[in-house]
Amino acid sequence: MELSKEIKRRRTFAIISHPDAGKTTLTEKLLLLGGAIKVAGAVKNNKIKKTATSDFLEIEKQRGISVATSVMTINYRDCVINILDTPGHKDFAEDTYRTLTAVDSVILVVDSVKGVEEQTRKLMEVCRMRATPVMIFVNKMDRVGKDAFDLIEELEEELKITACPFTWPIGSGDRFKGVFNLTDESVTLYQSEKTSLAESHYKTQSLKDDVLEEFIGGKNLKNLIEDRELALELFDDFDTSLYREGYLAPVFFGSALNNFGVPELLETFVDIAPPPTFAKTLERDVYPDEKKFSGYVFKIHANIDPKHRNRMAFLRVCSGRFERNKLYYHTRLNKNLRFSAPATFLANAKSTIDEAYPGDVIGLFDTGNLKIGDTISEGEKLHITGIPSFSPEILKEAINKDPAKSKQLEKGLSQLVEEGLAQLFVQQPGNRKIIGTVGELQYEVIVYRLAHEYNATCEFQQLSYQKACWLSADDPKKIDELIKTRPNHIAYDKTNTPVFMVENEWVLKVVKESHPDVQFNETSEVSNTAQAAQSEF
Repeated sequence: MELSKEIKRRRTFAIISHPDAGKTTLTEKLLLLGGAIKVAGAVKNNKIKKTATSDFLEIEKQRGISVATSVMTINYRDCVINILDTPGHKDFAEDTYRTLTAVDSVILVVDSVKGVEEQTRKLMEVCRMRATPVMIFVNKMDRVGKDAFDLIEELEEELKITACPFTWPIGSGDRFKGVFNLTDESVTLYQSEKTSLAESHYKTQSLKDDVLEEFIGGKNLKNLIEDRELALELFDDFDTSLYREGYLAPVFFGSALNNFGVPELLETFVDIAPPPTFAKTLERDVYPDEKKFSGYVFKIHANIDPKHRNRMAFLRVCSGRFERNKLYYHTRLNKNLRFSAPATFLANAKSTIDEAYPGDVIGLFDTGNLKIGDTISEGEKLHITGIPSFSPEILKEAINKDPAKSKQLEKGLSQLVEEGLAQLFVQQPGNRKIIGTVGELQYEVIVYRLAHEYNATCEFQQLSYQKACWLSADDPKKIDELIKTRPNHIAYDKTNTPVFMVENEWVLKVVKESHPDVQFNETSEVSNTAQAAQSEF
């Protein structure tokens, strides 16, 4: 099949939200609509009722939260849809930020009761920086929440984006009956069904339908007619180009748990969401329709199947066609690699594929060769940009509780760091291992996974450091001078790049003044990019 046709069929997006907004539940209903699963799990009140399809880590099943990005592929209306269900908890935001580099659009889930929350704002900032197209699904309309007009106003003010409602809720709470489509004037009424697909028990193209009042009641119908007139007056018509440029967000109302409004969301998504777009590399922009294959690793997960101890690298195809068993060039290692069992996923269920196209997210079995940010191609040296590591907000030393299991601990920490779950800094003398994270929950996950996947035990001891800054300078000797004068503040990251451990802002200010030629960077992308550039000469 022609490359251009395959590219047009692809839709790759992430579902993002504040914790407990219903993101994973929405993912499952999309899988139901795509025929990928028969019955959805239910995540409610942070306790798992039935295991969510997209959550596969044991700790996720116990806590009822997503702590790692899940990758799923479905087919719908002759489109190949790659869904990335991301962690909502703020402690795992960095995994979500990396995932956003591998998608072409986003569905942002907002709780109709709570409105825009802290993590929603932060995620939207990342989307805005990358000009990522955003669709908004206002969830939990089956609960008594905020007024629809108030929600639209809040979305625009808090998320700094123009909102354009596509559907409108018919009632709310116990009186939530369905949705009205503002674009084609159709009304869809549903029957509640939480574990499978809710069937629409009535659909009409006119608000003047005589049967409509019987189903939703006279008061609901009157309110709907008034809301329609006001919405048409207040909101501009939808513009696809403004949506794809990241300025305009179509808004849908519904209940993911009951599947109200989800079909309308999926149908519109297929119609308007962008196909794969270009990727930025240090050397040039890479476009999907280029004949030669290229792709990059944005996520790594060890022990995706604990019984087999396998390590999986998730690769986004940027251009050309990926073929199984073909030799490809690994830029960082400067050697060719062959992948004999590339896979697509439905959470932890995987199937081997023979080929993949731009926009696809595939899993590559790995023995330790691949790292986050690695670029693979048909011979061209490319360095992907835009996948940063952020300065951790918490820094603790890992203390081994069982010296007999030192090797297991070393391996476990190394692999979990490679996944991007945390950052590892080694400080001398003593080979001290400092683990940096965004939040406390990450330490809990690390301890759990070390014990259950690597048979290793450790505890974490709080340090006085507040953050870590990567060092860069036009003259490398300036960094050497800083290291000699401040050895107790120096550690090295997983790439052996020097990092300055900051105790407080006053110390950082003094050091900056005494070493003006050294830059203190709060993301590692600057230093990694510099290393990549230097490797070319």
